[in-house]
Amino acid sequence: MIKPIQTVTENTWEFLRDPMITPTGFREYDARWKYPGEINLAGITALGLGLGTQMHARGIKPVIAVGNDYREYSLAVKNALILGLIQAGIQVKDIGPALSPMAYFAQFHLDAPAVAMVTASHNPNGWTGVKMGFERPLTHGPDEMGELRDIVLEGRGVARAGGGCEFVDGVFDAYMDDLVGDFKMSRKLKVVCATGNGTASAFGPKLFERLGVEVVPLHNELDYTFPNYNPNPEDLRMLHDMADAVRASGADLALGFDGDGDRCGVVDNEGEEIFADKMGVIMARDFAKIHPNAVFVADVKSTGLFASDPELKAAGATTDYWKTGHSHMKRRVKEINALAGFEKSGHYFLAEPIGRGYDCGLRVAVEICKMMDRHPDLSMADMRRALPRTFSSPTMSPYCSDLTKYDVLERLVERLVQLHADGGSLGGQKIKQVVTVNGARVILENGGWGLVRASSNTPNLVVVCESPESDEELRAIFNDIDAVVRTESEVGEYDQTL
Repeated sequence: MIKPIQTVTENTWEFLRDPMITPTGFREYDARWKYPGEINLAGITALGLGLGTQMHARGIKPVIAVGNDYREYSLAVKNALILGLIQAGIQVKDIGPALSPMAYFAQFHLDAPAVAMVTASHNPNGWTGVKMGFERPLTHGPDEMGELRDIVLEGRGVARAGGGCEFVDGVFDAYMDDLVGDFKMSRKLKVVCATGNGTASAFGPKLFERLGVEVVPLHNELDYTFPNYNPNPEDLRMLHDMADAVRASGADLALGFDGDGDRCGVVDNEGEEIFADKMGVIMARDFAKIHPNAVFVADVKSTGLFASDPELKAAGATTDYWKTGHSHMKRRVKEINALAGFEKSGHYFLAEPIGRGYDCGLRVAVEICKMMDRHPDLSMADMRRALPRTFSSPTMSPYCSDLTKYDVLERLVERLVQLHADGGSLGGQKIKQVVTVNGARVILENGGWGLVRASSNTPNLVVVCESPESDEELRAIFNDIDAVVRTESEVGEYDQTL
């Protein structure tokens, strides 16, 4: 294998001849690059050869399920990846265009030990990447990604005989059957299905129709130019559009899916946007009644209600706060045999007997509909209002280069830990504890908190805050956190703020 060039220069002789890969694309739990500015097709093939080599080195049976999302260039990227996998002696089962959770499902359905899904997830057009895994339902974490990075960038991929590729049809229908089974709604339900013209447009409406739900379509036409907005149900533009559609149609709720369908966003019947961590508490309350003493996992960006909610406590439920990131969360759910995991970004990890443990936005949609069916006298707004009230920020992402963000974060964590040691406060509330499992979650004496961490997928930091008291206190907590963040000159502007 040729050692890849680590600086990508388009429109050069080398660009059409040699593998080129920017090292920063190997992230904590998947691979993601701007294409073709940070990786070329020969680089993607080198990635496939490296992935296949990693499979052999770990003793994984050389069979892999491969899919791609609905973007203009994803088929070309997938074909380049498959070429590398074949060179490594891997038998590829190509399932065609897919959602990430459909690819994860294919591992079970086709009894394939490995998966590689070509997707940029919720990133805008111009990005590509691969989500991959060897141990169902897990995907690569930092150790596996680091190992893969070294194999690829050091040119240690090994060509072997025995590779091949077959197209496998029918996985789409099997995935839909697995999601719905023979369940039908007994309650009338009208749902806005929001897909942002992304891959889930091929799935969402059909799913709700099978459930017996009346569908209000919202940008359900497949269009890889994303003419309205990037499909990302954590983005306020998409959430506001979902809210407008609920108010205009009189729907019972809106459910929105991101670019590769592994996340789900929710708006209630009053047009109120329910952030995914709060939606997780609503679902956890319902699950805990069916499964007493359940164990849940929540990521460090999530609301403090998982620990303090009286109903969860009464049902004997306990929650473990863990690292943000779909790979970290999947692994933690499996490690501690949790019933479900919830992440503020909209990833939900529903394990047996509810789901298969991987993040699937459509599985979440099915379970929300089933929850509504179990409570025919309650609206989604009723369920939201039943939660203890807190005041939460969106996930805010100030720019910080991939090359420096972890060093910047390390210094910010040190400052916040020192602030705690000095008896400091945020928003007028004394700091009770600083949890540093993933950045710094600064917990205050009244239960409020503020978080700073590094994004694993984009050149950004991540800032999230919550107050149990008031919007005024929320803003005060944010202002104090931001004052610490602003001590670092390399941190740029926020994508959105309070």
